[in-house]
Amino acid sequence: MDNKHNNIDNGFWVFGYGSLCWHPGFSYAKSMTGYVKGFSRRFWQGNATHRGTVEKPGRVVTLIEDKEGIVYGRAFQVQDSAALTYLENRECALGGYLTTITTFHNRAGVNQFPVVIYIATNKNEHWLGEASLQTIARQITECSGPSGHNAEYLLRLAEFMHRYLPEAHDEHLFTLEILVRSRIKEENMCLVTLMGNRDFVIDLNEESEAEIHAEANERRRGDSFQFSARIPSKTLRCVKM
Repeated sequence: MDNKHNNIDNGFWVFGYGSLCWHPGFSYAKSMTGYVKGFSRRFWQGNATHRGTVEKPGRVVTLIEDKEGIVYGRAFQVQDSAALTYLENRECALGGYLTTITTFHNRAGVNQFPVVIYIATNKNEHWLGEASLQTIARQITECSGPSGHNAEYLLRLAEFMHRYLPEAHDEHLFTLEILVRSRIKEENMCLVTLMGNRDFVIDLNEESEAEIHAEANERRRGDSFQFSARIPSKTLRCVKM
């Protein structure tokens, strides 16, 4: 690995692919967008503590093994033990997730380093599993919990991907986004109410991000690959848990 990127290897990194992308909830030293390989993102995990109830669990994302899969999200360099305690409670104790380690790749493809990821499997009590996209969309539009409506979770995750990772292709996520928006419109539901009428500041303005985008621009000029990196300093306030 190039010496100028060695500083990235120092520290403990966590990869978020759901609500951690737009609402980490803990202090961190750095964050950057990128992806992990060998997985696909699915709304197959049930949730009764954040986006649903025991009687009516919501659906949140997990990762399933997929040799050809790529999942885009956001990596965080954890600052202290308080963050790990917070994540252990949020993801494992309340969410039913387990931890594993994989390799994170930044968007420019020049940095690779280990990250911890939280994954739910069919062995946990909250597991809902595979269902038709129509069924999942219906469940998402019908459920809410202490952290807000299930539709907010889905729509904020999709919006994060559209804004910060426009090159990401996630048919499962984006199809559900379309279906849920259609149901909201058909049922005359108030989108502002569903979204909680709140903002989340997403700060991706670190030096590591600047480097990544500079390198990505160089590669685009060489490859004539067209995509726009839209990175505002702040984003909307409209996901793994």
